[in-house]
Amino acid sequence: MSKKPRVSHPIYSYLPMEIDGVDSLAELALDMRWSWNHATDGVWRMLDPELWEITQNPWVVLQTVSRDRIECVLADTAFRKHVDALVHTKRQLLEAPAWFQKQHSQSALNCVAYFSMEYMLSEALPIYSGGLGNVAGDQLKAASDLGIPVVGVGLLYQQGYFRQLIDKDGIQQALYPYNDPGQLPIMPLRQENGEWLRLEIALPGYTVWLRAWQVQVGRVKLYLLDSNDAVNYPEHRGITSELYGGGSELRLKQEMLLGLGGWRLLVALGLRPEVCHLNEGHAAFAVLERARSYMQETAQCFEVALAITRAGNLFTTHTAVAAGFDRFAPPLIEQYLGAYAKQKLGITVHDLLAMGRQNPNDLSEPFNMAYLAIRGSGAVNGVSRLHGEVSRRLFEPLFPGWPQDEIPVGYVTNGVHMPTWDSAAADDLWTEVCGKDRWLGSAKNLEQDIRHICDARLWQFRNEASQSLVDFTRKRLSRQLSACGSTAEAIAEAKQLFNPKTLTLGFARRFATYKRPNLLLYDPDRLLRLLTNTQRPVQLILAGKAHPADQAGQALIQQWVHFISRPEARAHVIFLSDYDMQLTGELVQGIDVWLNTPLRPWEACGTSGMKVLVNGGINLSELDGWWAEAYKPEVGWALGDGLEHGDDAFLEAADANALYDLLEREVIPEFYDRDETNIPNRWLSRMRESMARLTPRFSANRAVCEYTEQHYLPAAAAYNLRIADKGAIGKQIAEWQQHLEQKWTTLHFGKMKIETHGEQHLFEIQVYLNDLDPVAVRVELYAEGVAGGTPIRLEMKQVGLPVDTLSSYYLYSTTVSATRSPTNYTVRLIPHHDDVAVPQEARLILWQR
Repeated sequence: MSKKPRVSHPIYSYLPMEIDGVDSLAELALDMRWSWNHATDGVWRMLDPELWEITQNPWVVLQTVSRDRIECVLADTAFRKHVDALVHTKRQLLEAPAWFQKQHSQSALNCVAYFSMEYMLSEALPIYSGGLGNVAGDQLKAASDLGIPVVGVGLLYQQGYFRQLIDKDGIQQALYPYNDPGQLPIMPLRQENGEWLRLEIALPGYTVWLRAWQVQVGRVKLYLLDSNDAVNYPEHRGITSELYGGGSELRLKQEMLLGLGGWRLLVALGLRPEVCHLNEGHAAFAVLERARSYMQETAQCFEVALAITRAGNLFTTHTAVAAGFDRFAPPLIEQYLGAYAKQKLGITVHDLLAMGRQNPNDLSEPFNMAYLAIRGSGAVNGVSRLHGEVSRRLFEPLFPGWPQDEIPVGYVTNGVHMPTWDSAAADDLWTEVCGKDRWLGSAKNLEQDIRHICDARLWQFRNEASQSLVDFTRKRLSRQLSACGSTAEAIAEAKQLFNPKTLTLGFARRFATYKRPNLLLYDPDRLLRLLTNTQRPVQLILAGKAHPADQAGQALIQQWVHFISRPEARAHVIFLSDYDMQLTGELVQGIDVWLNTPLRPWEACGTSGMKVLVNGGINLSELDGWWAEAYKPEVGWALGDGLEHGDDAFLEAADANALYDLLEREVIPEFYDRDETNIPNRWLSRMRESMARLTPRFSANRAVCEYTEQHYLPAAAAYNLRIADKGAIGKQIAEWQQHLEQKWTTLHFGKMKIETHGEQHLFEIQVYLNDLDPVAVRVELYAEGVAGGTPIRLEMKQVGLPVDTLSSYYLYSTTVSATRSPTNYTVRLIPHHDDVAVPQEARLILWQR
């Protein structure tokens, strides 16, 4: 573009910019670094303490307070000096080299485009639903801390995800407050001439215009698109109205706007990312638009463009069950993307649909966005070690003939951004022993350092956290009851509930049947006995939303509310409604034991339990997701045997009883077992080990460093290799793939000869390659691993040349230890190219029969 886009002031603003210093306040308020670095909290508290406490939104505070108030505080010399120092520090940090600049300054990685349907950065920008947004927001923050050149791409929702109200009968009500752009910490992108940067997306029969916004997240920028443009028809303005709302057609439109519109926005901004990271399959259309953009620049065909750009695409799947993938009916894809496929990509609708199908020729098979993401990416990963295994099983149908352990899905276990989720007291504690910069690079010394904290200091820290949680809970519950029209007596009672000296359990997450939020309620009478024990009492805090369309999930909430209404339970159990980021932050800072009871292996990772680590909370969880790789007896408690048993009533009863037993026999006694100074030594030992071992390991900075070194840097190198010399290697790869497809069905094996000489077997086999160049394939001797061990894969070497390559065979041979029977081995033929990931980019395989 001839006109370079620039960031303007917000869409509308009533700030008295003529007052000296207001521009500095605006700069601080519009950089969401305040959502994890709390150095500026005092500024907003000074302007309006009550509004700051309720909203935690500096931009709202700044726009709401009066001109006189702003002028008054800025006239205070000490306050103004503090603001100027904060701005100076902020700018210095943006310019200073961080981990990436120090470790990878010579790399070819200049930009990673991170696509996600939702981002959880702060309650001030409510464009998230839950776990997926949590991961995206935390990874952007970690990228900022570490100096990794990431830009985020997402959608700005007019309403976002629903807000929850629980009525007196325990029925969930869904509310949709409007996200006023003028009250959000975002800025429109405008051209140099002042025109708003807008993009045009063609849908069948009409055009949708998208407005572009920017969110500053420390060093990182997040770009958001929305369709609420005045030139659009009302129906089309509402495409970005609600996160995960509406039907399949609205979802398809949103994902087109995210993928197609998101990549076009990057082009309009003059950005040329080497890496495109798809955080779940919602943004998979970006791989098509990236290829189209390359076609436009180089006049290459789609197949070549995809072969080249695919190397720079990474797909992260968060789904643990096949039903969780977005699927669209073929007529819907043809309606909305048929013209795009023919006119922009130069391919048929059938070819487009084939990219999202297991069987390209099954005309009734829906279009699967995860399949498109896989076929359009150079690498795929799950979000925990167990989820990597589950994903290999889920995606096995896309790689027919390949052993499950060779399905090309790795894993990078999620982590959480510890500076976002630690309390002020936890920050002080960690700073005492580990320093203030502990999350800005390698965390290798943290485990050793945190063990130096003595029991007395740890117990003081946890007592203060418990008191803060009780204070917050009383205030939040009384406000919640007031909103529901409860009696004055009930509201007054809420202000006296709970005891900071009592063991507090917490369960807070989305209410869905597979998460089994009512496992603890399996035997209500036993639960009551556990809660009301006069010698060792227990209190329980619950929170969570069920999707408005999930009636079963809503029924689970109602069951808890009915249980809490029992007189004997009311003083021991609380359900806090409208589970959001702010509520999460308060709970993870003070809960003693974080419960998680999903049906294995349905939870891909789960991050809520990671947030308690830095704050001294301990996990009691099913051996699923991240806990399956984190659990050791010294750091917490585990449910289940680490196996999959399906969904049945016997499992439910067994797990519920195991949960009660754990609480009654181990968790509760350990908490109340005190020494002569009233300190629970065994409890604190477990807490210390949890903090020391797990906090560094399950932090977002570890996860983002792994993404950078395991995926971003190799992907950037591979992409740059393929675009070099006008895409010469990319074109060669596309031709190689096409030639393989054409020849593969004609390839076959001939006679096999096996001889045993002493301690070795000699294998020789005839391989008929037609006229295919032998360098295009690899012949391997294969045997399954013993007792779950690593399989044996031995490359067989070519012996001599055939006289006539059209009718004769190549002879391949290798030797292997005779410790196993020769019948354990078989020969296979797979594609081979030095610059191609097999089987990710070439799925063909031929086995000797």
